Amino acid sequence: MPRAHRSPPVPPVSPDRRTLLLTAATAVTTGVLAAACGTAEGRPPGEVAVLGDSPAWEKPMAAAGAAMRTVAALRMVPEVNPSLESFEQVVKSSLRTSKTPDMLKYWSGYRLRDLARTGGIEDLTRQWDRAVAKGRVDASLREAFTYRGRVYGLPMNLAYWVFFYNPEVFREHRLKAPETWDDFLAACTRLRKGGVTPLHGTADGRWPSFIWFQEILSRQDPVFYDDLMNGRERYTDPRAERALRTLASFFDKDWFTPMDMNHPDAAAAMLHGEVGMVPCGTWLGSTLAGAGGEPGKNLGAFVLPMADPKARPAVIFESSALVATVKGPDRTEALRATRSWLHPAVMKAFSHTLQDGCPNPRVAAANPVIGSLAEKVRGDRLWLLNRFWEQGPPELVEATVDDLAGFLLNPSSARETLRTMQGRADEAWRVWREAEKT
Repeated sequence: MPRAHRSPPVPPVSPDRRTLLLTAATAVTTGVLAAACGTAEGRPPGEVAVLGDSPAWEKPMAAAGAAMRTVAALRMVPEVNPSLESFEQVVKSSLRTSKTPDMLKYWSGYRLRDLARTGGIEDLTRQWDRAVAKGRVDASLREAFTYRGRVYGLPMNLAYWVFFYNPEVFREHRLKAPETWDDFLAACTRLRKGGVTPLHGTADGRWPSFIWFQEILSRQDPVFYDDLMNGRERYTDPRAERALRTLASFFDKDWFTPMDMNHPDAAAAMLHGEVGMVPCGTWLGSTLAGAGGEPGKNLGAFVLPMADPKARPAVIFESSALVATVKGPDRTEALRATRSWLHPAVMKAFSHTLQDGCPNPRVAAANPVIGSLAEKVRGDRLWLLNRFWEQGPPELVEATVDDLAGFLLNPSSARETLRTMQGRADEAWRVWREAEKT
């Protein structure tokens, strides 16, 4: 049976399909507003609701809410809408009404800026400055939550994008976590010769298609990555093509899993010695733990080394934003919650239940793997680069993810893929910048 990367590219979603998705999302909006946004009528005194899109965050939010009750006499109550399409539809449509959620779990970067442009979310600059003054947040994260110089969201988690591996498997093949790019390539070669698929790559679920482009480009030239993601450079630049050519060479060496293997399956395969390394955010740690991963035994993680040793050392990060709405029925209590969100007791309850990194540097890590990663990032002063998904106009990101998915299924199409991506980028950035003038 041929490997997945030899298959023909998946055709793009047709306009009719997109119309159906939008129609379906719109159709459920009324029901979701009633069910998932119970905040339309307000919570009882002393409570404030937070609407999110992830069931996995319900228990961590409840734990944070219980901790906040002890420090601010206020309990945060999680509400979940697990459908991404309807979640975004509900948020953007409800901000224009009086039936909006009190608070939101949202994205950082350009997606947060897009929301801030509606005028429907609160300016949290004072809360941010107070947290920085108390040492409760890494000041370098500010840009990811800023629009026109003002802060509109507070970081919830701090996930580093790293490579998970099984130390027992590495020892079996006389390997250790790579410290240089050449070490990384050598590890892939040895694992492949030893019968282990070196790397997990996937287009399953669509959004993960950006992972490998992000990881390689940010290690080859982090400055170019940052400029490209912010519309200051072009996808047709030779540096972008070099990243895709490097990725194609990994396919040629048969280093990847089939492109339909999802993250939970890859996590289990890594722990069983079938896959060597799995690139993902540290939030995958809870999945790995559930599959039997034990930090220091069969579970470890490292930051992918820089391909250019002269480049500024960098790491990709991901952080969700806690947002307060302007028209929420419990607006006063929502603002009170933002003043206490980064309190150490609240942050510890949240991050330890979530089993992910914490934006408050004074809170101990949830587990030793995350702890050692945080020490490296802060000790080596790695440049924190926001994840691909949060960078650039949301419509552009959605489209380029589809383009990268096509490339993963047909790695010989580098130049064509980049030309298509740049064509989309020209139009998307033109529209974004025109909107910025208003």
